[in-house]
Amino acid sequence: MMRIGHGMDVHRLVEGRKLILCGVEVPHTLGLLGHSDADVATHALMDAMLGAAALGDIGKLFPDTDERYRGADSIGLLGEVCALVRAHGFVLQNADITIVAQKPKLRPYIDAMRERLAGAMGVCAGQISVKATTTEALGFEGEQLGITAHAVCLLESV
Repeated sequence: MMRIGHGMDVHRLVEGRKLILCGVEVPHTLGLLGHSDADVATHALMDAMLGAAALGDIGKLFPDTDERYRGADSIGLLGEVCALVRAHGFVLQNADITIVAQKPKLRPYIDAMRERLAGAMGVCAGQISVKATTTEALGFEGEQLGITAHAVCLLESV
């Protein structure tokens, strides 16, 4: 059986925070605000996987009201999600992530992002796609107020 999941997340850009996307620190004057490291792309991926396995979402697993997750490394949380998904009899076939941000330009970091996610998930980088797009200066992302990420994944039952 194959299961498809979709995840979406958004975080506000602020001064004084690092910009972490797919577990990679991207040089920028602004970073994402959140209870954890606010890695919007990894959050969307985790929600896609949890959704495909019908296991809820990251707010259920890692609530922002729990101090254990303050400043948490989202790549570590991704490892926990992967273990949970595997424990429920699923393996990842592929994942596709789209990051929506006006700035910074992300092309130079895409390969490192794919490798970082794949390493955390125990899969090969060929199973992970990461893309970036702008909104042509329109909307929340275009005004550089925040970054949005969408993710889809395909799980197979074993």
